[in-house]
Amino acid sequence: MASAISANKAELLAIANSVASEKMIDKAIVIEAMEEAIQKSARNRYGAENDIRAKLDPQTGDLRLWRVVEVVEEVEDYFKQVDLKQAEKLQSGAKVGDFIVDPLPPVDLGRIDAQSAKQVIFQKVRDAERERQYDEFKDRAGEVVTGVIKSVEFGHVIVNLGRAEGVIRRDQQIPREAARVGERVRALILKVERNNRGPQIFLSRAHPEFMKKLFAQEVPEIYDGIIEIKAAARDPGSRAKIGVISHDGSIDPVGACVGMKGSRVQAVVQELQGEKIDIIPWSEDTATFVVNALQPATVSRVVIDEEEGRIEVVVPDDQLSLAIGRRGQNVRLASSLTNAAIDIMTEAEASEKRQKEFSERSKMFEEELDVDETLSQLLVAEGFAELEEVAYVPMEELASIEGFDEDLAEELQSRAIEALERREEAARAERRGLGVEDALSEMPHLTEAMLVTLGKAGIKTLDDLADLATDELIAKKREAPRRRDNGPARRQRSEDKGGVLGSYGLTEEQGNEIIMAARAHWFEDEEPVDSGPQTGSENGPENGEAADAESSQ
Repeated sequence: MASAISANKAELLAIANSVASEKMIDKAIVIEAMEEAIQKSARNRYGAENDIRAKLDPQTGDLRLWRVVEVVEEVEDYFKQVDLKQAEKLQSGAKVGDFIVDPLPPVDLGRIDAQSAKQVIFQKVRDAERERQYDEFKDRAGEVVTGVIKSVEFGHVIVNLGRAEGVIRRDQQIPREAARVGERVRALILKVERNNRGPQIFLSRAHPEFMKKLFAQEVPEIYDGIIEIKAAARDPGSRAKIGVISHDGSIDPVGACVGMKGSRVQAVVQELQGEKIDIIPWSEDTATFVVNALQPATVSRVVIDEEEGRIEVVVPDDQLSLAIGRRGQNVRLASSLTNAAIDIMTEAEASEKRQKEFSERSKMFEEELDVDETLSQLLVAEGFAELEEVAYVPMEELASIEGFDEDLAEELQSRAIEALERREEAARAERRGLGVEDALSEMPHLTEAMLVTLGKAGIKTLDDLADLATDELIAKKREAPRRRDNGPARRQRSEDKGGVLGSYGLTEEQGNEIIMAARAHWFEDEEPVDSGPQTGSENGPENGEAADAESSQ
């Protein structure tokens, strides 16, 4: 390559064709790189201040070299300007302001110039090669590729993909899987990023999507769309669960994925280093799907809390360990599969919890409504849990309870409303004690109890509230599924902080309304947009009154 610049025409074209073919890039890019290298070397010879151009004909190999100069009346820059007399010698009819061409003789480059030209060409070709690699892989995220392990660096596996290299980071590998240089490996393309050193192709063998793609390769019905994998969860190298559904009533989705004598699922298991895979039928009914997801454990009852996004599962005492799984694996995978937090408890624990809730609610009604124990327990037994339910339920529903009449129902509702007012007044006093501005009480959807919560979190002014994002205000706190840790006791682990008012069940729309209302005062001092005259003629204010008023302001 060092002698490329001084080579004859045929050699220049041969070099360009060879480099373009070897690097699999456009020949025009190589020609452009050669021209740039010749220009750089020519500037070194004639002076860097000159505006020197080079043109290599891709068909004939002819090389032209010239300098671009401007025609001026009085020359100030002798490298880039010529006077009119000199311009006439270069191009007849030239006039002041024109840019004309001053042909230069070919340069015979020395060893240093040729080496510099070589570096320019190499850099240009390298950049073009990197761009080609990025363009080739940028739209292939989610695709399974096969490569050869090139090296292992700091636990990360570098994979040769043919025209590029990918990396399987340590956290995307299957645990305890040995990576040997020279072995072929299959992986999922997670993402492709542009980088100065070339495209960064991140691969994964631990992602649930990798397992789904493997099933699509082994099960024709999945590839054809007859069977669909609706959900997947993995504990890489140990265990996995997939939920499948068939769009053809005559085909069993589980049986099709398992295959004859387990041949299909075993092919996937072997690729995943012996990872056990539970294939379960997917169902639109959440309770049914949860029961299926917790297999092989038997479930007695499922209670779904849609507001909190939690699912309470009751199992027989002898099924508790099986439902939770070793180190909580079974319930953790089921929770990931159903995208909901799952609480598992025994019949005894569920009974104890119900009795505790029954007792607490009965005591609350007894104190707040000033009724006897029998009446309060009757309300709880009928499904009432909060004062608001008693206060605002239709009168007919309350009066229809056995042993109740309209007078009793009316009295209970009246007492419930009074109790709620007492609560509101107590919360208002506490809120003011915390220093929360009265202006916050005018915000939509906010109750005094919510304002107390805001005050305890240090949010006491409109600006404090306005500075929050909607998620910071209303996002619900998510908790990990409860599991057994070192014995019967189980604990809950918070996964994130959640919003300040996350426990009040506000919707995202309500959260947005609160935030926007709090920010409204920021825009009160801004001048309104002029939408045109409201009175008078089309051309302006009538009799100049509006104009005078505006100018006086």
